[in-house]
Amino acid sequence: MNNKILETENVTVSFDGFKALNNLNFNMDVGELRVVIGPNGAGKTTFLDVITGKVKPTEGRVLFKGRNVKAFSEYQIARLGIGRKFQTPRIYLNLTPRENLEIACNHNKNALFTLFSRPSSAEHSKAIALLETIGLTAKSDILAGLLSHGEKQRLEIGMLVAQSPDLLLVDEPVAGLTDEETENIGNLLLALAQSHSILVIEHDMEFVRQIARKVTVLHEGSVLCEGSIEEVQNDPRVIEVYLGQQLVS
Repeated sequence: MNNKILETENVTVSFDGFKALNNLNFNMDVGELRVVIGPNGAGKTTFLDVITGKVKPTEGRVLFKGRNVKAFSEYQIARLGIGRKFQTPRIYLNLTPRENLEIACNHNKNALFTLFSRPSSAEHSKAIALLETIGLTAKSDILAGLLSHGEKQRLEIGMLVAQSPDLLLVDEPVAGLTDEETENIGNLLLALAQSHSILVIEHDMEFVRQIARKVTVLHEGSVLCEGSIEEVQNDPRVIEVYLGQQLVS
């Protein structure tokens, strides 16, 4: 049995001759928490775009649970079990956190039905449990627009989990957060990693140290190296890429 939830095989993405990804080979296990880092222009966002079907590879293939997803659209890939959190929170600001989660829990994707029907008891119970998981029980019934940036990030992660994906893709979740909010996000992802496969793209190296079990470094669209945070930050190639500052401080 294949225990790899995600694999890319010789994936290349070319934009007018520029290779955003260049013969990229990557894999991660079911139940793994992986952090992907790299300097600006390394191909991190394109990597997520390829996984989710937003961008199709020029060459190579992407396997999700052993299945080639090249022919699938974005929504079909999402329904296979891949959920993506973008850098900017995408939540309903004029609804409460509880209502946001109840909508996310509703697997009937008809928009009018979702907006104007009452949540089932199961959806309500799941939303209440998720509020506790993301630490927003006390703010469950205020407008989501009044939440802090860090709380909005946690709410969107909760909405992602509500959809029961097998793989969570989380793009720079702590950008612009305070130290306390960053730690809260880290603790949340570590808790979710007990029952989910999670791939995190991040720049904040203190945050990476908090959550990382295995780190993949991208550079110029390819994997530069992989290993523990200690191995990565002491790798001469990584130090050169980051000019010897960001990872060794």
